[in-house]
Amino acid sequence: MLGALWDYRDIWWSGLTTTALLTAISFIGAIVLGTIIAAFRISPITPLRVVGLIFVEVFRNVPLMSLIIVVVYALPEIEILLGYNESIILAMTLVGASFVCEALRTGVNGVDRGQIEAARSLGLGFSGVVGQVVMPQAFRSKVQPLVTVFIGILLSSSLAGVVGVLDLTAVADYINNRQALGLVTFVVAAAFYIAIALSAGAIGDRLERRLRVLR
Repeated sequence: MLGALWDYRDIWWSGLTTTALLTAISFIGAIVLGTIIAAFRISPITPLRVVGLIFVEVFRNVPLMSLIIVVVYALPEIEILLGYNESIILAMTLVGASFVCEALRTGVNGVDRGQIEAARSLGLGFSGVVGQVVMPQAFRSKVQPLVTVFIGILLSSSLAGVVGVLDLTAVADYINNRQALGLVTFVVAAAFYIAIALSAGAIGDRLERRLRVLR
């Protein structure tokens, strides 16, 4: 049994690499987009606040599987052509951004109003206050929630196989179909997911402690 698993080590590595890339790119995209949407949510401009609210309510509540199907099969109907990997990344980025936005928004609410007023008294406009005072502190106070978003994106990437992307879960299914190893291949895949998630949690915990000292 172990020999059969070892024979597929290159395929395992390919699936693990694909999962890692999908997760990393989607998480970075979610951080960038989520930060922008969070700025919309706290903007003094009403239309921007409405756009931010609608974005969060839609993508925080839509099932990721449904969104993947829409992105993969509906976008080509309006002449937007994306590869399967790019489609998965887009779907996970949109959902992840909605959760990043809400995490940052709660962090923004914890920023001392005195610091905001002091920044304004120095002549900083809204973008300056948000970019130089509010968001840096929001990120520092919400490290673990952001790690949770990362882990959620990691686990969500297992849906990539639905549209034919050979991620870690799809590779486990492929090997199982060829070798009939039962649950063994999926246990191996689960071990990889657990190892990545625990590593992310440990890094987040260490980063949070360092940022707490800096604060």
